[in-house]
Amino acid sequence: MEREPRTAETTIRDLASQAHGVVTRRELLEAGSTPAQVRSRVEKGLLIPVHRGVYRVGHLAPSVEARYTAAVKAAGDEALLCGRAAAYLWRLIKGPAPKPEVLTPGDRRIPGVVVHRARRTAAERAVRLAIPLTTVPRTLVDLASSLPEPALARACHEAGVRYRTTPAQVAEVIGRVPNAAGRAKLERVLRGDVRVTLSGLEARFLRLLRKKGLSLPVTNRPAGGRRVDCRWPEHRLTVELDSYRYHHSRHAWEQDRRREREARARGDEFRRYTYGDVFDDPSFMLAELRKLLS
Repeated sequence: MEREPRTAETTIRDLASQAHGVVTRRELLEAGSTPAQVRSRVEKGLLIPVHRGVYRVGHLAPSVEARYTAAVKAAGDEALLCGRAAAYLWRLIKGPAPKPEVLTPGDRRIPGVVVHRARRTAAERAVRLAIPLTTVPRTLVDLASSLPEPALARACHEAGVRYRTTPAQVAEVIGRVPNAAGRAKLERVLRGDVRVTLSGLEARFLRLLRKKGLSLPVTNRPAGGRRVDCRWPEHRLTVELDSYRYHHSRHAWEQDRRREREARARGDEFRRYTYGDVFDDPSFMLAELRKLLS
């Protein structure tokens, strides 16, 4: 059996450390290993096959990132993680990690991986956690075919909060993918035509309004070029609900004040209610709203 140089093990570790413990046969050969040396490491359990020509380096409990990295590497150089898997990495959706899903221009069949054959532009490629994947706008376009409207609206909202993704950026991608499944659904979400509750705070707020017989607002809909939490157009009233999660950064603070100025500029009354107003003691808030909505 051909003996590897002592430096080969260090080289493999270095390669693996850059990709969540995953390497390909081609990477090993380019780094100086021979086919016989690769086979020997597989036989010894030092390389654990994941897909054809893709290995984990010496560990049996792969992370989500390792699974996704292996899927992308197995699909070829131009492949990107996409769909629900990309949305999970971008933190646009919650729940258990979806199965790997990749976008590639080539014709590939990879067991355990959902493969979409399609071309994409360089502008639709990003890297997150060292994994090549579709950009946030492209990911939203791909999600439109599989998510129901409320979940898609939540994903769009998360994209705006976390990455400042705008409807215009998503619409630009739609223009490049004219036959995208779910296009009409996504366009309704981007226009704000989908009533969606994005948080427990909003859900509680709307329940209180129903219980007291107050009219319901349109929620998370564009007004003055920016999404607002709740608006009653017929009463010219805008309400923002402040939760710590979405309002603790300097950017969020600036956006809040800008929304308030824009509401007053369009002639709206403006009110801001906190978690305490909604959950702890809503009596003052409800009395004020009853007066404003009468």
